[in-house]
Amino acid sequence: MTDTLALCFDAPMQSWGLRARGVLRDTAREPTKSGVVGILAAASGIARDDEASIAELAALRLGIRVDREGLLERDYHTTQNVPTTQGTGHRTVVSERYYLADALFLAVVEGPHDILAKLAEAVTNPRWPLFLGRRAFVPARPLFTGLHSDTLDNVLRHHPWLEHPSRVGAEQAQQQVELRTVIDCPPHEPGTELRHDVPQSFADGARRFTTRTVQIGEVPLTDDMIPHEES
Repeated sequence: MTDTLALCFDAPMQSWGLRARGVLRDTAREPTKSGVVGILAAASGIARDDEASIAELAALRLGIRVDREGLLERDYHTTQNVPTTQGTGHRTVVSERYYLADALFLAVVEGPHDILAKLAEAVTNPRWPLFLGRRAFVPARPLFTGLHSDTLDNVLRHHPWLEHPSRVGAEQAQQQVELRTVIDCPPHEPGTELRHDVPQSFADGARRFTTRTVQIGEVPLTDDMIPHEES
């Protein structure tokens, strides 16, 4: 039996690195598969080098709905007294680190009921601290939003909008709004894109990733999905 686990990723700052090495640390515009698997692994207490458990999580189908795009921001970092590669002195290293400010995502994973039920318990009572891409980027609210006996595509299309009622403007309720989606799909589907973000190992010094295919789409924000403040 296939179920879906829905998660809310809400924080003042989030970072979902694709090429986060060296002096340039980028971020994708939505959560990556490696980022979501990393959160689920941390919640479950899975070690960085437990490749079998990581593979089980990476095999789950992932769909992202962008409920608020957020702003792409950049931090300018300097680190002093970094040893040189020759070991003969020290230097100052300048780096640029990108992150998303004020973004909001619905992340949905699809898979066997027994696995998702354990993950639902894990994200509610995590074994290790959870963060959204960097240790300083902690969630602003609980991640768990529901365990559903439904398909990933239906949950993305019908799950209530995660935006807080106080931030829903009258113009959003009156005009047609489309929410961007990024969904795992077979490579033969038309209009697919490659993403090199499927983790095989998170071990220090031995991180490995492989490629998946995703489809970019949209779902309409309907009146039934829009939250309302309680009177």
